[in-house]
Amino acid sequence: MSDSVRPGVTGSRPGWTVGGEEVDRVEGQRGEAVEVRAALLRMRRSGLLPVAFGGLVTGAAGQAGGYGARQFRISEMSGTDTESLRGLAITTGNGLGGKTLATVRPCSVTDYGSSRVISHEYDPPVAAEGLRSVLAVPVVVRRRVRGVLYGALRQPYALGDRPLAVALDAVRELEQALAVRDEAQRLLSFCQQPLSADPRAWERVREAHLELRALATRIPDVRLRQELLSACARLASAAVPSGAASRVPRPAPLTPRELDVLASVASGATNAAAAARLRLRPETVKSYLRSAMRKLGAHTRLEAVVAARREGLLP
Repeated sequence: MSDSVRPGVTGSRPGWTVGGEEVDRVEGQRGEAVEVRAALLRMRRSGLLPVAFGGLVTGAAGQAGGYGARQFRISEMSGTDTESLRGLAITTGNGLGGKTLATVRPCSVTDYGSSRVISHEYDPPVAAEGLRSVLAVPVVVRRRVRGVLYGALRQPYALGDRPLAVALDAVRELEQALAVRDEAQRLLSFCQQPLSADPRAWERVREAHLELRALATRIPDVRLRQELLSACARLASAAVPSGAASRVPRPAPLTPRELDVLASVASGATNAAAAARLRLRPETVKSYLRSAMRKLGAHTRLEAVVAARREGLLP
C-alpha cells in the first residue's frame, strides 16, 4: 500500500437529568471511549495490527463545518508498551494522523521516522513506543470528522490491503455506534422540550417515542439504554390527564417488546413495517400484538392503542 490510501470511509449527553451538565458530558465521553476501545480490539484481534490507538475530536459530533476538525487527542491505546502516546494532541496537517484529519482519507507510512510524506512533530513519542509501520483511518459520521484510529507494527513493513481492510471494518463499526449515540442524544434533547397542546406537536412526540423505543434495542450501553427507556416513559405518562389513571383498573403490564410493537402499530405501521423497524419476523410481531391486546382487554389494534394511551403506556 502506498503512503496515501484513497478509498473513502463511509459524546457527551446534553441535558441528561442525572446530576448536571458536567456529569452528563463526562458520562457521554466514557460511553464513546468504550466504543473506541472496542474498535481498537477488533483491529488487534485480526493479528495484522498488533498495536492500535486513537481518539475522538473534542466536542460532541465533531466540528459543525463538516470536515473542519482541527485537533484530537490520542486517548485510547491497545497493545502499547509505554504511555508515550497517551494524551498526545494531534493537529490538522501534522504527522500521519494530522494528514489523515486534513485529507479525510486513510494514510500510511512504511517507516514513520524516515517518511518524507508527513511532518515529524511527533517523532519522539512514536519512537519511544518503537513504532515503524503505521496506518491511520479517519472516523467520519454524517460528513463530520469525529476522530482517527491507528494501526501499527514495530517493523518497517509495507502495509497492504488486508490490514487496511481490517482497520476500515473497525472504523465503520465505530462510525455506526457513534451515529446511534448521536441519534439517542438528539431524541433525548427533544424529550426535554416543553410539551405543547398543539396536536401537531403531539404527533412529533409520538414519533420521537417510537424512534426512542426502536433505538433502545440497538444500544449496548446499559445506562444509555435505560435513559432512553426512561425518556419513553416520561413521554407516555405526559399524555395522561391528571387523575385519569386512578379511575380505571390497571391492566397487566406489557413487556418491552409488546410495547415496542404497540408503539409501531400506533404510528400506523403494518405488521411487516413494524417487523422491519424492530428487526423481528412478522410472525413474531403478530404474537406480541396478540399478547398485548389480551392484556389490555382489547379486541382490535385501535382499541389496544387507545387503552395503552389511557394507561400512560403510549403518548
